Amino acid sequence: MGNSSVLEAGLLEVSLTRRIAAAPEFVFRAWIDAKHLGEWWGPKGFTNPVCEVDPRVGGAIRIHMLSPDGKMFPVAGRFVEIDRPHRLVFTTAALDGEGRPMFEVLNTVAFTAVDEGTEISLVARVTSTTPAAPQFLTGMSQGWSQSLDRLAALAVQL
Repeated sequence: MGNSSVLEAGLLEVSLTRRIAAAPEFVFRAWIDAKHLGEWWGPKGFTNPVCEVDPRVGGAIRIHMLSPDGKMFPVAGRFVEIDRPHRLVFTTAALDGEGRPMFEVLNTVAFTAVDEGTEISLVARVTSTTPAAPQFLTGMSQGWSQSLDRLAALAVQL
């Protein structure tokens, strides 16, 4: 049943576009450099005490997001495609308390040079879910939107 409820709610794909005032090479690096990624990944107010990335095809992504109220949300994934600085494809899975994936998302990010810097176009598509997933998936669009806001703010500082 889990899958159909998520489908009905139209939550299986999130697509966002954002303009960032920095060159594509810089913006791309912010997605594959653990130090930068840890500074902007996750919704507003979240921090990432663990942020490890191995930026090569098949390389692992491991992020532990800490919410403002002290809850830990571990995420694991891997890089599927890296075409620097144009396109990045990677999976992410939110893990439960036992380290099992609750859902998996395929994220495709395109970086296009524009006059003001870079246009990021992100498509996050849910590829598998479990009954535990819907409560988290409802916040996916807002979470990505806030993450991209944080990335845009970071780009201005650097």
